This record gives sequence, structure tokens and C-alpha cells, in this order.
Amino acid sequence: MDQHARIIGLVEYREGDGANIAIRPGPCFVQETPADVTISWSDGDSHGSAAMPLADFRHHVQERSIELLGVPA
Repeated sequence: MDQHARIIGLVEYREGDGANIAIRPGPCFVQETPADVTISWSDGDSHGSAAMPLADFRHHVQERSIELLGVPA
């Protein structure tokens, strides 16, 4: 399911074997599959996206680091 969301706490992802990178607070777009979630965001002229396991995403929602805003019209 695709939906709008907002990062309101610490949400991090990792690119390859590198260090954790924090996703900046603010609006984002979430695309969920049965196995994982992709979070996409814009920060000025740059755009970013990060994939994470579904269990990690649900943990962030439960901990209120990610606020789900609803399905786009």
C-alpha cells in the first residue's frame, strides 16, 4: 500500500555496509510490499529513498518515529 507519512523521530537506514544515516524529519511517501518498505522524501532540490524490512518499519510506527497520514487520493 502507498501512503503519505511524516518522520517525527529518529529513523535511520544503512547503505550497504556503511554507517547508519538518519532520514531528516518531515513529510515522506511510503510504499509497502509484503517484505519491505521504501520511504521516499525530498529535501530542497535533492530527493532520497531508503528501503527497510517491514518489521523495522512497523517498529518505527509503533514507537511514533513515523506518523502515517493516509492513502493518497
